[in-house]
Amino acid sequence: MNENNIDMSKLMQMLSKMDKSQLEKGLNQVQQMLNNNNNNNNKK
Repeated sequence: MNENNIDMSKLMQMLSKMDKSQLEKGLNQVQQMLNNNNNNNNKK
């Protein structure tokens, strides 16, 4: 398993402890990371 994969059970535990505002902030960060990765891949 590569280091980009996160243990889904750990991820779900983290998400269940977050409140809505934390969750939205985290999702925005993930979305930005994915967009950056897509942009980087498209430039190659």
